[in-house]
Amino acid sequence: MQHRVLFDFEIAFSNGGGLRGWDFRLDIPGAYIDEDALARHVVEDLRLLMVGQVRVENVRIIQEAHKRAAGVAA
Repeated sequence: MQHRVLFDFEIAFSNGGGLRGWDFRLDIPGAYIDEDALARHVVEDLRLLMVGQVRVENVRIIQEAHKRAAGVAA
């Protein structure tokens, strides 16, 4: 079985404004991801620029098939 991470996040942009998400899911390559790596992963996955601070909460690893046919980004 493949793993996904389910989490809430809040991103503050360095030029003002922000973005929040809850129960957000991302494919991950294994059964664990630390919060710093998860923060980088969500910023890269959403292709965000001008990111100031990223906070992740309520991180849960779930066993679920990956949703992307192309696989998981490193």
